[in-house]
Amino acid sequence: MTADAKSPLEQVNDTLAQLKEMRHYSKTYVEQLFDGQLKKLKQAGKFEDLMTRQAEFHEALDQEIAELEDLAASLQPPPEEEAAG
Repeated sequence: MTADAKSPLEQVNDTLAQLKEMRHYSKTYVEQLFDGQLKKLKQAGKFEDLMTRQAEFHEALDQEIAELEDLAASLQPPPEEEAAG
């Protein structure tokens, strides 16, 4: 299925999955580098400002993810009612 043929819900869910993966890996890798090699090299202090900005970025990213999750919930089709009887 091409991107043009995807429903709005599928497009939102794809975007959410990509954003969550990006958030996870960027946060994990930077923290590992900061807490590992940079501290061993006694260079961590030079990167404090970048770590603060990264935390601000992740906070803003979490807010955007929450908004997209709300959008995805609103795009969900209503549950089919069971036939009475």
